[in-house]
Amino acid sequence: MAHDSGYIVRKAKEREWAEKFVSEIKNSSEPTVKYRNSRPITDIKNMIDTSCAEFAENTAFWVKDKKGGEYRPIKYKEAHDDINGLGTAIIAAGFKGRRISVIGENSYRWAVSYLAVVCGGSVVVPLDKELSADELKNIIKEANVSCIIFDGKYEQMFKAMKDEGDTELDLLISMDADTSSKEMFAWKDMVESGRNMVLSGNKDFIEAEINNEEMGVLLFTSGTTGVSKGVMLSHKNIAADLMAAPTVLKVMPSDVFFSLLPLHHTYECTCGFLMPLYKGAAIAYCEGLKYIVKNLAEARPTFFLGVPAVFENLYKKIWQNARKKGKEDALKKAISINKKTKKIGIDIGGIAFKEIRALFGGRMRMMICGGAAINPEVLEGLTAFGPTALQGYGLTEASPIGALNPDTKPNSGSIGRKLPGFDIKIVNTGEDGIGEICLKGDNIMLGYYNRPELTEEVMKNGWFYTGDLGYMDDSGYVYLTGRKKNVIITKNGKNVYPEELEYRLSNIPLVQESMVWSKPSEDGEDMVIVASIIVNSEALSEKFGERELGDEEIERELWKEVDKINLEVPYFKRIKAITLRKEEFEKNSSKKIKRFAEGNKK
Repeated sequence: MAHDSGYIVRKAKEREWAEKFVSEIKNSSEPTVKYRNSRPITDIKNMIDTSCAEFAENTAFWVKDKKGGEYRPIKYKEAHDDINGLGTAIIAAGFKGRRISVIGENSYRWAVSYLAVVCGGSVVVPLDKELSADELKNIIKEANVSCIIFDGKYEQMFKAMKDEGDTELDLLISMDADTSSKEMFAWKDMVESGRNMVLSGNKDFIEAEINNEEMGVLLFTSGTTGVSKGVMLSHKNIAADLMAAPTVLKVMPSDVFFSLLPLHHTYECTCGFLMPLYKGAAIAYCEGLKYIVKNLAEARPTFFLGVPAVFENLYKKIWQNARKKGKEDALKKAISINKKTKKIGIDIGGIAFKEIRALFGGRMRMMICGGAAINPEVLEGLTAFGPTALQGYGLTEASPIGALNPDTKPNSGSIGRKLPGFDIKIVNTGEDGIGEICLKGDNIMLGYYNRPELTEEVMKNGWFYTGDLGYMDDSGYVYLTGRKKNVIITKNGKNVYPEELEYRLSNIPLVQESMVWSKPSEDGEDMVIVASIIVNSEALSEKFGERELGDEEIERELWKEVDKINLEVPYFKRIKAITLRKEEFEKNSSKKIKRFAEGNKK
């Protein structure tokens, strides 16, 4: 396929941008930039094509053909052939440049489908598998999705949706179907058909034109208010993140990333899917939450991306197991000794924490937490056992990396520093130095889909106003204090950050989960700070045995700990009321509590 002169000129400018970007980050004066071997990439297609050429014989994916089966490797060259095959078949079906959705569990076929769409000049619209049929239909209509690639369990839903005729759905592709039919194509048939076309000389996909400044990905976020927004990301946005992040995190072709978080979220998609492929590493898919320990032992990964709940639960279980075995004091002593011996270059962790390291698979070297702020003690505790545990900060609008802790100098209390090539500032700071976090760089979104007024609200002179509050220390590390919209303002104009109190509550063993909110005092003169708490039943049993406690007695136990918190914070931040919840908080599909849902305020 011959490219016109305009396309050739544009690609030359894109290559110039990528080479300049890499040159600048390689020559960055940032003290935390330690790894200066990023290669220039103009777009996602350029990334996967060059990776599959450079790492052709490396393992790209570790997959299971059936639940409970054994992991088997798929090399980069095999994955590339599948991507080229599916992409060619999609274009041959007449869907080049269209909006195409992918939905399902994390899998090799999900990954190939995403790449086949986005690398063929179409826009990929990843869908949240936790959404209801009505919610999915609303997004499909709003985004003008005309083709959808899905897990088999969605077959009847999307067939019915297509038959209803009020969406643009025209092509259905099932990742699980054995054979194709008039109504629906089987994924494997599409791949095989496309592979044959490529062998016959079809280069429509292989030579597909990509404009790295146009929308390549459309993601619908699920906010805690329940209102979703479509975020438009370009190839350039994502390429910038891929080139910048590995300058502060060492990623090697020998690494294996453990994929647990949903792929439709940018955190997992960019950092746990595209990042390892950019660096020639491999990805092993977890079969589900209840299989984490089993799959870690089988896949023996080196990288694990998670959210606070995943790492906090893992950390708590380690200590619970130690207490049950009567080894809590011995574990504390081993941690203390290892900290001292590490200072003189001796690591006894391989012996002292052999059992715990085996729990992680035996090779884990990096645990990265994102999605929300995490208790620093958890990161420090996990690091003591062997892997480096650190946190980063991001939003879908930043593709998603906004800040990241360097692996050579992580700060457990901070969400990290700016990456080279990007910028961060704190604006509208108060007396406490806390203000709104703003981001700038080539990773920032094109805007919100069909919502120019909302885009104007958050984008000002090239800066993205995140709506998150925090502060920056003299070394450039940023600290997150909460969401702007969540702040409780007292009658005296003092700011209370619910997240700060929730973090303190999370350190109480009896607290499983909490949400801090406010209500007017009885006399209407001020705001009362309330903590709604779900009790940790395991911790309760561990402390009181089989004896059943009534709500009043449980509250008394909680108040003993809450009173300690109240002594540590200013008077206006003190928790004045506790409510016990018997059922889980209402949450969005990202498992974040919907703060403004009335049912959660009780």
